[in-house]
Amino acid sequence: MSKLLLSFTAVGLACSLAAPALASTPEEDKAIFQAYFTERFPSVPLQDFANGVYSIDPVGRENWDAIEEFPPYENALSAGEEMWNTPFANGKTYADCFPDGPAIAGNYPYWDKDRGMVITLPLVINECLEANGEKPLDYAKGPMADITAYMAFESRGQVTNVEIPADDPRALAAYQAGKEFYFARRGQFNFSCSHCHFGNSGTTLRTEMLGPAFGQTTHWPVYRSKWGEMGTLHRRYKGCNEQVRSAPFPLQGEEYRNLEYFMTYMSNGLELNGPGSRK
Repeated sequence: MSKLLLSFTAVGLACSLAAPALASTPEEDKAIFQAYFTERFPSVPLQDFANGVYSIDPVGRENWDAIEEFPPYENALSAGEEMWNTPFANGKTYADCFPDGPAIAGNYPYWDKDRGMVITLPLVINECLEANGEKPLDYAKGPMADITAYMAFESRGQVTNVEIPADDPRALAAYQAGKEFYFARRGQFNFSCSHCHFGNSGTTLRTEMLGPAFGQTTHWPVYRSKWGEMGTLHRRYKGCNEQVRSAPFPLQGEEYRNLEYFMTYMSNGLELNGPGSRK
């Protein structure tokens, strides 16, 4: 187990081990990352990690299963489908931007070589709107959460398969930046993302069990009881930064897009099952 932890210490793993791993490849990182969680939680079937904390919390799982009978995101699905089918002022629709239909969430995030940046689904949704003379949506909640919830629902069952193109060193740099962000301490509490969801996964913070990082990107956007509404992945990133008393970054800015790139790559092989519901 110590070898698994040591491979991530170059970017400040929560356990504060000191052996560098600067030469590791994304594929090696992924193998180590996923093996850590499958060994830490050996009774959890691989695909069940897509259910986040409910893959390791049996009591919470029972409550969640009951909620999923009448999921709180149903209104978002209806609103998102209506958005998809409603023409813009110029007569075009989202289908003109996404001719393959709404079931495309599995294609994101990806590295765009021409633009030299990580592309996410919310980003291209707003680009579609602006290209058609419409106002962009708030990246945190509201209509953006609705349309992505509908697209996520239509994409259920697709397998996470993020690629880091070997022929573009900028893609690897973006991945490494996301990796460093995940393991770097920040804020007045001096916490990293990994403090909660890597080394301390499965333990409790106050009354809440900390979910594993493996599978955390598969089920967004999410209806959180704490929010009382739907929210996006980057809204959650912002909230986490604020909880450790760190200044958050712009939603869909480079920092969070690179973080999403790294985290989604770490969950390669898991099926998408969004949208989700959480406490």
